[in-house]
Amino acid sequence: MDPVESAPDGEGVRGAGLMQDIIALDGDGRCIAEARHRAACFLTRVQAEYGLPVSAQTLDLTQLVVSELVTNARKYAPGPVLMELRIAGDLVEVRVWDSDPVLPVARAADPGRVGQHGLEIVMAVAQGFEVQREPVGKRVTARIALPGGPVTGRQVP
Repeated sequence: MDPVESAPDGEGVRGAGLMQDIIALDGDGRCIAEARHRAACFLTRVQAEYGLPVSAQTLDLTQLVVSELVTNARKYAPGPVLMELRIAGDLVEVRVWDSDPVLPVARAADPGRVGQHGLEIVMAVAQGFEVQREPVGKRVTARIALPGGPVTGRQVP
């Protein structure tokens, strides 16, 4: 495994060929917006620092997946949430850990149901999806395609 070191700006970690950011979220109501913002910042940094093309669609889908996974973690698990963003080949991996050991299950499609469609949405837009039990809680991973084309018309601070 390649060595990993803290990034100079104190955000995320980097190593030889490693592009990732690990974000601890406190689980309060602001954590969902913060997670979306951090995902956008991460992809903007990946594009600027590594020259990987990140399309506007990839940015939007990544923020959608982050929003749904962090919302579920906040809703069903007490305490903090850990989010990891990383580039794996031509995919963006979004990993969200929470303290609840119960594995999520997508419900059967029901157009009359109000709410609880988050997992269905994630599975529909992701290239891959998996859930793993951890010694404490679980880790949900979704993979989003990283198609070419730079993000245009967007500036993320």
